[in-house]
Amino acid sequence: MKPRRLDFYFDFISLYAYFAWRRLLPICDARGIELVVHPVVFGKLLDHWGQLGPAEVPPKKTFVYQSAYRYAALHGFAFDPPRSHPFNPLPALRVALVEVCGDRQREAINAIFEAGWSNGAEIGTAEALAAILDRAGLDGAALLHTASLPTAKAALRAETDAAITHGVFGVPTMRIGELLFWGNDQLDHVALALDGRDPLDATRVDAMLARPRAIDRQPRRTRQEPGEA
Repeated sequence: MKPRRLDFYFDFISLYAYFAWRRLLPICDARGIELVVHPVVFGKLLDHWGQLGPAEVPPKKTFVYQSAYRYAALHGFAFDPPRSHPFNPLPALRVALVEVCGDRQREAINAIFEAGWSNGAEIGTAEALAAILDRAGLDGAALLHTASLPTAKAALRAETDAAITHGVFGVPTMRIGELLFWGNDQLDHVALALDGRDPLDATRVDAMLARPRAIDRQPRRTRQEPGEA
């Protein structure tokens, strides 16, 4: 049976989440797939799994932006990153919750993503977000007020915790059942899975994962313990 639902986990701080969002909407709409959107805090995922973000590794940050400008040029859309990056994504993520914007969730997400990643807008403050939402025909002040309430803050924490429970470790992640597809470059695989044509042989993956580990990297100690020279 073909799947009828796709769960999308994202953070506005990720340019690859924006790239995935641009393609994911037509992929789902063309197939009549229910798209369930989950704003999550990328930093919390990184903390949970013990990772660094791309912007925290200087040569990786350079590579990411080089790759992004190439991708946008090849796909024919404007790429102009937010005025400051990294930025505080929490106000935008709370606005993007279905508990906050209801049936206009897609409109709000579109407006924030496009303003930030195609038009170089500041999207890390409530004031900037309110103006972006107003221009999109939404009530920015009302949405930001609702997003500032304890219920919205709790909802975003719950979304992030639930994502970790499902094994989500990065953004963007697309989940079909319990299969995770991480990264903008996985959208062709997502389309195959939605069409019931996923070539994955899960038994081979399980066999690979069952192989013994021969060596483990030791974590680097970043601070001296008392008494160390």
